[in-house]
Amino acid sequence: MKYLAVLGRQPLISVAELESLFGDVRLVTPELAEFSTDARPEIRRLGGTQKLAIKIDGTVMDFLKTLPKSGKITLGLSDYSRGASAFKVQGEALKLKRMLAKLGRSVRVVPNKEAVLTSATSFHNHLFSETKIELIKHGKEFYRVIGVQDIDAYVKRDQARPARDAKVGMLPPKLAQILINLCGDLPAGSRLLDPFCGTGVVLQEAALMGYVPYGTDLSERMVDYSKKNLGWLDAAKHFQVEQGDATSFQWAAPINAVACEGYLGRPMSLPPAEIKLKQEKQECGGIILKFLKNLAEQIESGTPVVMAVPAWLRPNGSYERLNLLDEIENLSYNVKSFRNLGQQDLLYHRDKQVVAREIIVLRKK
Repeated sequence: MKYLAVLGRQPLISVAELESLFGDVRLVTPELAEFSTDARPEIRRLGGTQKLAIKIDGTVMDFLKTLPKSGKITLGLSDYSRGASAFKVQGEALKLKRMLAKLGRSVRVVPNKEAVLTSATSFHNHLFSETKIELIKHGKEFYRVIGVQDIDAYVKRDQARPARDAKVGMLPPKLAQILINLCGDLPAGSRLLDPFCGTGVVLQEAALMGYVPYGTDLSERMVDYSKKNLGWLDAAKHFQVEQGDATSFQWAAPINAVACEGYLGRPMSLPPAEIKLKQEKQECGGIILKFLKNLAEQIESGTPVVMAVPAWLRPNGSYERLNLLDEIENLSYNVKSFRNLGQQDLLYHRDKQVVAREIIVLRKK
């Protein structure tokens, strides 16, 4: 089956996530990607996809005839074609409404303020069920939305968990999902290690995705926080969290995958001066290389390792990276390459964020 993903705020990172899970991905537009899979993908497992839709084979009328014959239909339409406008889309939606009326169906059309409905509009109108539907149009192709990212669920997991600490950084649950998915399509029950687990965001998302979370952290307080947060989460039936220094700790086997946010350095509100930046790069880079050397001695060949490392905003608006890939490859890792993007595209940040996250995707040689 062919599926269409409406990509998130940083679309190329979203594409990397899809490539890691489904293989060949075609970038249709800067905000749309198409892929094929025999298994039905789940939107709740994709951190970088806002909407997920399945391609409609045959004509739109053929599809409309398959809709339930009882109950009122709620219809939304989004058009990602070049030159699409809210006025044109609304006219097309009314045309579909008339087609359904000829089939004896009562229809409510969701009004368009823009050519495409926002994810919030789609989600709150439940436009992914039998009688509440959203169609996505691109060119002559139509897709039916089968899932929309549940923003409320992410907020709850982020803000309602019992142990939070803004001082150690706030890893977004969406990014945690992306880091895990960049490990590839892991078998259910795989044991996933986060050696810098902090408050346990990656571990929580791993549990929700059907994996067994295993975490360590240098701070005893963070270990306690992770245990509390995993205990709060119903999906975390089995987990292990220990105190330990990632540069020297001996983890218990097996380790099927590693996903983590490494040490990002000290919090900053302004771009650092050159001397300060040099110090931060040396400290953060040293910790990351020592960790990866220690890890390489303990994992099997082919084990995926995905890590977010710091990059710093410069006064000219660019980001200064650690540039460790050559050294990392010398530690017995291969750096993954992607079809639709390069390493320069794997930078996760918000506008003017001083400390960004560069994502590195590795496999043990």
